[in-house]
Amino acid sequence: MEKFKRLKNEGNDFVKMGEYEEAANKYSECMKLNTEECTVYTNRALCYLKLYKYEEAKQDCDHVLQIEDSNIKALYRRALAYKGLQVRKKNMAGI
Repeated sequence: MEKFKRLKNEGNDFVKMGEYEEAANKYSECMKLNTEECTVYTNRALCYLKLYKYEEAKQDCDHVLQIEDSNIKALYRRALAYKGLQVRKKNMAGI
C-alpha cells in the first residue's frame, strides 16, 4: 500500500507540472497494485483528456462508473471524452 501511495503522489506531482504522459504512467503503475481505487482512474482520465486520448479517457471513466455509478468526476470526464470524440469525428469528416 505504501508503494501505491508513493506512485499516486508522484503522478499527482507530474499533473501539477503539466507532465501528463508521465503522470498517466504513474497512475497505470498504481492500477497494477489496486484495480479498485477509483481515484487513479479518474486522474489518469484527466491526463488522457489533456493528451487528446479521448477513447482511453472514456474507458477509464467507464471502469470507475462500474464500481461507483454516481462518481461525479468520472461522469464529468466521460462527458468531456465524448465531446472530444465528437469533435474529432467532425474534423475527420471534413478531410
